[in-house]
Amino acid sequence: MPTRRDFFSRMGDGLTGAALASLFAEDLGAKQALYDLTPKKPHQTPRAKSVIQLFMNGGPSQVDLFDYKPALAKYAGQPPSRDLAAEVRAVRETGGLMPSPYKFSKHGKSGIELSEMLPHLGKVVDDIAIVRSMFTTHLAHEAALFLMHGGRILPTRPSLGSWIVYGLGSENQNLPAYVVLDDPKGPPINFIQNWQTGWLPAVFQGTRVRSEGSPILNLHAKQEYPGGIVDLSRSLLHRMDAGHRDRHPGNVELEARIANYELAARMQMEATDALDISKESEAAKNAYGLNDERTASYGKRCLMARRLVERGVRLVQVYIEGQIWDNHTKIRQGLEYACGKTDQPAAALISDLKERGLLDSTLVIWGGEFGRLPIAQDPGPNAGRDHGPSGFSIWMAGGGIKGGTTYGSTDEIGYRAADNKVSVHDFHATVLHMLGMNHRNLVFEREGRQERITDEFPARVLTEIIA
Repeated sequence: MPTRRDFFSRMGDGLTGAALASLFAEDLGAKQALYDLTPKKPHQTPRAKSVIQLFMNGGPSQVDLFDYKPALAKYAGQPPSRDLAAEVRAVRETGGLMPSPYKFSKHGKSGIELSEMLPHLGKVVDDIAIVRSMFTTHLAHEAALFLMHGGRILPTRPSLGSWIVYGLGSENQNLPAYVVLDDPKGPPINFIQNWQTGWLPAVFQGTRVRSEGSPILNLHAKQEYPGGIVDLSRSLLHRMDAGHRDRHPGNVELEARIANYELAARMQMEATDALDISKESEAAKNAYGLNDERTASYGKRCLMARRLVERGVRLVQVYIEGQIWDNHTKIRQGLEYACGKTDQPAAALISDLKERGLLDSTLVIWGGEFGRLPIAQDPGPNAGRDHGPSGFSIWMAGGGIKGGTTYGSTDEIGYRAADNKVSVHDFHATVLHMLGMNHRNLVFEREGRQERITDEFPARVLTEIIA
């Protein structure tokens, strides 16, 4: 038989348990309130409100595009150093140092040197900042892509885009906060893992949008119904979803699924309008290259990206087919195809955003997962370049970036980042900073650990390229 002391002891446990349950419920409710796409307050005053990332899967060759190295002509054919040779994967296919086959010239008031393969970018060079001292830590595409997009060479980490919309939400609740425009000719390496949400709630995942055919599959019903019936069915579904959610409290995946269904309903009208480029002027279409078979596909997606950020979408990623910059052989043909496809649309995007007063609030990023080595692979008339993770170039424009600038440098032959080295974590910290977020404070609680895209790695903001 329980004693008086037992009774009061157990009653105390019950009161403590009830209090803890109440606190947990309040904490859970607070966390759940964050798992949506409503606009969030940044940590500090932002320079940019949105991002367009022109991702160049495959590894564009910095010494043939952005990083002129006359020493390569001086030492042409000489064998690579021991350090450089150690980074070569296919030793038997390796030749000597290989100069760029392209001429470089100065452009704009800033006098920045660019390859002849980028004539359109040369016209807007005073609006961009080229970072010539990027480096990464892995020479395989898959791992380097995981690092560039998620901060670690692991396949389960949230992408930068997911972190951005987790931290800031979206200005437009009728469109996805994070849109992915991949190439109809083929997806990038790692496919949807490039824009995955990882262990962040699924509501922050990138939404894949097609540039040919119906932009979003199954957005519209196969059979049209009167408006009253549609409204009634949506109201009923909303009540059913709410009841199911109440029976499963704390299920963030369920919350995300319901939020995505409701977003799809709101998108039926606005997404169709946002992605309809037929409303653009002929001059705009021509500027993006829609009248040229080489540039039409990529130009269309760049134009769609502008229309999306114009309507409050937080982040748009534009991919190219597969990895057309992976020029192990026939680098001349490969670069001419890749530059011919992307140079005009990318430059048109900068000019268009600027003319519309959107460049100041839109951060544009161009680059891949690594660069190329300054030596010949498969030497001979069909020579190319192998992967070069130790030094490569990217560029950024708008959103508070100081145009007409270059930052950092590689060594004499363009192999390794030398001055003002920039890591992938530095890049992530800078992008978040331009959007008003501190990379150390953008955290997600998971299994007792405060996760962040830069993890515990040192990272710095590139203040030197900020206006």
